[in-house]
Amino acid sequence: MIPPIPAQNRTGARVFALVMRWLVRIAALLTAAVLIFLIGYILVMGIPNLKPSLFEWTYNSENVSLVPALINTVLMTLFALVIATPLGIFAAVWLVEYAKRGNKLVKLVRITTETLQGIPSIVFGLFGMLFFVTQLHWGYSLIAGAFTLAIMVLPVIMRTTEEALLAVPDSYREGSFGLGAGKLRTVFTIVLPSAMPGILSGVILAIGRIVGETAALIYTASTVAAVPESVFSSTRTLAVHMYLLSNEGLHVDATYGTAVVLLVLVLLINCLSSFIAGKLTKGK
Repeated sequence: MIPPIPAQNRTGARVFALVMRWLVRIAALLTAAVLIFLIGYILVMGIPNLKPSLFEWTYNSENVSLVPALINTVLMTLFALVIATPLGIFAAVWLVEYAKRGNKLVKLVRITTETLQGIPSIVFGLFGMLFFVTQLHWGYSLIAGAFTLAIMVLPVIMRTTEEALLAVPDSYREGSFGLGAGKLRTVFTIVLPSAMPGILSGVILAIGRIVGETAALIYTASTVAAVPESVFSSTRTLAVHMYLLSNEGLHVDATYGTAVVLLVLVLLINCLSSFIAGKLTKGK
């Protein structure tokens, strides 16, 4: 027999639930308001400053074109993802599917990964300058910046992929094994497709960090505003381009225009990734 709940306890529970519900609503409204304000401010200040001179092929002190920086941003993002994504996914697959449960090495890897996520980007930049630029004699180059960014986003991709794999029900694996599939085939045909939306979420977070990075790239890729002729050419991304323009104080209007282009680029990448994730989810 369960004793009846006193009326005062029921009233207190209802009041508590009502208060928590309104706190959640207020937090959601404040978050949405801040996001709308930031996007609106960038658009209002930046759209009037989108001039044809910003989109010329060659950068100079008169037009401060963002086209070379835009191309460098896309190249840097692609190179960094090509390096970090396979490593992060395969490392997560090993941690979840092949390593023994309760393995001390797995715990050490997870602690190390979580620690690396909290290290400031300038520390990665100094490491990239000492190792890739100086020790490997790559110089200030696109490839040095890409490898540095790959090390930065590797923990993010690895941890999000691991959580996505852990969220896949064990019944999927057991059903695959029951049908005679091996471990490797189960991972690549059942587990990874089921976890793909979560994996793409990690890739989106990595893209956001790559596109918005400045400190690490100043120490590894330099600030040359030109389209790279090779992977060993010095480059400048959009975030670094914005930082330098605002730091000089001579082209503040162009800085706002560049911010609009950077915002649109990030939104397009996120929408494309969400579209791919939706297609993969429907196709399961």
